[in-house]
Amino acid sequence: MFIAIAGNIGSGKTNLTKTLAARLNFKTCLEDFFAENPYLERFYQDKKKWAFHSQLFFLAQSIKNHHDIAEAKESVIQDRSIYENAEVFAKLLYEDGLMDEDEWRVYSDIYKSVADLLPAPDIIIYLKADIETLLGRIRRRGRMVEQEIKKNREYIAKLNNRYDNWAKNFERALILVVPIEGTDFRGRPQEIEDLILKIEKLIGKKVA
Repeated sequence: MFIAIAGNIGSGKTNLTKTLAARLNFKTCLEDFFAENPYLERFYQDKKKWAFHSQLFFLAQSIKNHHDIAEAKESVIQDRSIYENAEVFAKLLYEDGLMDEDEWRVYSDIYKSVADLLPAPDIIIYLKADIETLLGRIRRRGRMVEQEIKKNREYIAKLNNRYDNWAKNFERALILVVPIEGTDFRGRPQEIEDLILKIEKLIGKKVA
């Protein structure tokens, strides 16, 4: 089985991925290639020049992760999917003018061609949050790569709007929308049990 966890920066994707995987005895696939992106530092210095390069790197890594999951013999829970990397983050860079028409067309053609070939997850869990919740979580965890992001309320708001639109219109897989305000999946085990029941009801089969 293949479950993907989706959500904005600070929504708790990694926490839920690890907690749910431990409960279900699934393997995890975590998005851990930010530090490996050779363009990321240059992107923050000159976003217009390096957005396309940076996003192509992320796309290549997402393709590899998704392919590895498809080939895996065990069930897997993934922290952030190839779909949201392309249709939320990269699309927003294009909409903000940081990728030009030619760059976006090349990127989109690669993404769509690969996405058509990859098997979709059984379900995507979208962790939906308000802006204040996200900014509070980003501040508390203090990751270096997010130091500029936490100051940019407008950017988080734009991502949130794009995530909401993406979740409403996405057709490649089932999406379960989970509001995260007031949740504590790690600290309150019953919330994980309730989430598993919602997953089973939506996909029509047992996962635990």
